[in-house]
Amino acid sequence: MPDEPWLSSPASSELELNTDLLGEVLREYRRTNKINQADLAQLLHLDQSYVSKIETGKRRVTDIEMLLRIAQQLNISPARLGLSDELLRPVSEPSDSRLVGDVDPVAVSQEKWRRTRRALNRSRRELAQRAADLYQPDVRVGDLTFLALPQWTPERPIPLDDIRLEWSDNPPPVSITGSEPEAAATLPLRAPGKSFPRYTSAVRYLDPPKLFENRTSYRLLDVDLRDDPRMTFGLAAYFDKLDLAEAIAHEMAIAAERAGKKLDWSELPLRALIGDPFDMERRYIIPAIETLTLRRNRETGGATFLLHWRDPAKVATSAGIYGLIPAGEFQPSTVASHDRHNDFSLWRNMVREYSEEILGDPERDGSSGEPLDYENWQLFRDIEAYRADGRVRPYSLGVGLDSLTLTATVLTVVVFDDDSFDSLFGNRVDFNAEGHLVGAAEDTSVSDGLPFTRECVAKLLREPMASPATCIVERAWRHRDLLLGVK
Repeated sequence: MPDEPWLSSPASSELELNTDLLGEVLREYRRTNKINQADLAQLLHLDQSYVSKIETGKRRVTDIEMLLRIAQQLNISPARLGLSDELLRPVSEPSDSRLVGDVDPVAVSQEKWRRTRRALNRSRRELAQRAADLYQPDVRVGDLTFLALPQWTPERPIPLDDIRLEWSDNPPPVSITGSEPEAAATLPLRAPGKSFPRYTSAVRYLDPPKLFENRTSYRLLDVDLRDDPRMTFGLAAYFDKLDLAEAIAHEMAIAAERAGKKLDWSELPLRALIGDPFDMERRYIIPAIETLTLRRNRETGGATFLLHWRDPAKVATSAGIYGLIPAGEFQPSTVASHDRHNDFSLWRNMVREYSEEILGDPERDGSSGEPLDYENWQLFRDIEAYRADGRVRPYSLGVGLDSLTLTATVLTVVVFDDDSFDSLFGNRVDFNAEGHLVGAAEDTSVSDGLPFTRECVAKLLREPMASPATCIVERAWRHRDLLLGVK
């Protein structure tokens, strides 16, 4: 039986379209077929109370797979639920002279790939757990689906400014790129007898999200955040990361479909080829930065935080799950060589993400050659002024790897006193280019965030959430007194 919903989404026609259509379709189906709600629930393999909430608009259904399943079980067109009928096109439907008998092998291969990718996005949390079970306990972060070496995770939050960033002009080449024979099962056919060369090529042509650009990125080469906090970087490209990360996640989804509860390394040849996930010379490790944004009430000492739902139609990674906001790749803001160093700052990257994801400013997608003048950028100047007087306090909790994709994330927390937060982000938006903000069901505005309380944190950790976000929330709660200045 589905759990009682406790998280809410912002009101928008973008989300309400399917809800209104689905509720109306279900009511009409019952009237036409003269069945009651209990009969319909049994037909759909759902709880009656859940069907009731859908019909009355109290429960939103935005998952495409679930909507497709309902359309199939009721034998209705997906178009009646606001979806394309192409989503249910038989994979064996003839298309051209490439047919072998009655089957087009290219179409079959590509549709199978799409279905597996949808299954991947629907089950990332469960797949991450199964992937985590493959690794030794000493690199697991507690019981989370997150991996880290001891030197990657400080014993307590450290001020962001305490981390020294070092640069390498000549990073070593990698030996695994995602184009090896072991990746064959994750690469569908693009023509008879010819597969897509890389996973990102398949995504671009078969399942492109709105945000999908191969931008210059900072490649992690070394990290030690214990005695003398430092991180070393060079340059790489964003797709260098995805070609392997999403491919091994796809491989895991394939293996999970045909295996029992326990997976064997023999079913995961590409992941096995990687071997040590912390070997930075074996593959590209290109980190993102994810931030827990805490709004601290100066009178009570309590806090709220922002939660984000990542829309699978808009993003290529960590899709269909909850994450913290802001979160983004550690990348230069433009293609100019000057900005590879001008933007070489965790904090500057984070402020750009605040601008884009919370204020809705245009994304600096790297296509421009005009450098960003941070010192004369009003938002940056304002936020720096609040930092100087202690009303904005950024910390790092370490670096780790998601067990499913083996992608790296720099874990950060920024504590804003309520007056500084409201001054900086009073015009924050509910929707952005990657998804939308999420609030508590009983609250009227998702922009207010969720309460940073024991109960809320415990409930959130049971939700489908990106593993870096889970690690940040868990560790931040453990160190809440230090972060919030409680004595």
